[in-house]
Amino acid sequence: MITFAPKQAIKKGMTIREWIREREIMGIPAFSFEEIRRFFSVLSENTLKNELYRQSVQKRILTVYKGFYVIIPPQYAAKNIVPPVYYIEHLMVYLKKPYYICLLNAAELLGAAHQRPQKFSIMTIFPKSSTSKTKNKSLEWLYRKSIPEKFLITKNSETGVITFSNPELTAIDLVQYEQYAGGLARVATILEELTEKTDFSKSADGLFQNTTIPTIQRLGFILENVLNEREQADVLYQQLQTYGKRLSYVMLSSRHPAYEDNKDRRWKIYVNTDIETDD
Repeated sequence: MITFAPKQAIKKGMTIREWIREREIMGIPAFSFEEIRRFFSVLSENTLKNELYRQSVQKRILTVYKGFYVIIPPQYAAKNIVPPVYYIEHLMVYLKKPYYICLLNAAELLGAAHQRPQKFSIMTIFPKSSTSKTKNKSLEWLYRKSIPEKFLITKNSETGVITFSNPELTAIDLVQYEQYAGGLARVATILEELTEKTDFSKSADGLFQNTTIPTIQRLGFILENVLNEREQADVLYQQLQTYGKRLSYVMLSSRHPAYEDNKDRRWKIYVNTDIETDD
């Protein structure tokens, strides 16, 4: 749980630059416009915005969301880019929304990513935020009705705690949101390593409530026919049978043309694309 410094903890009479520096010393890497406006209540809004703009030009702060600023650590000043893992917990506290790091970024945290993702994927809840992508091009926002807390992992970071999906939820999300992960071939490549950590025997019921049956079918097909992970595929299939989930035929890829001639009868999959993992 993040606790921001109380207003009185920072000395009166300081400049905005000194205020920012004081927060950095106190280990608080970010702040909102509302916070700084409360402290410098005698200054006009335009004066504050102009000074914050100057601090931005001088690479002291970076706007990562409308009305939310990150204090740039010296090691990131040259590129004027701060990794989202540095501030994401603080941002989500500011937005008052639950979240978890997902997809390729979660896989990376789990040690199952071949290369650093270009986007930082965040799963949170509806309603969608009305923010311009040009404000922060590094963040990829995904949404669901609720956050499955029991499938999340927390880990200490250099500025607090971060939250990300566990191996099973990561596997499910990668298949369900494969368009945000580079396609099914890349997903299968990640799953090849991730399956060393997954155990669907203890989590399938809860996962079924947080995904779609076609997603489970596609995941099962990939595990069995692409990755030769028959044991894990069998667990998923048995869970589907146990919980009475009826299967209807679906396309392996919803982003490729429909093709019904090649079908997998066990998983009720129309194989309309070939999936090959990277070497």
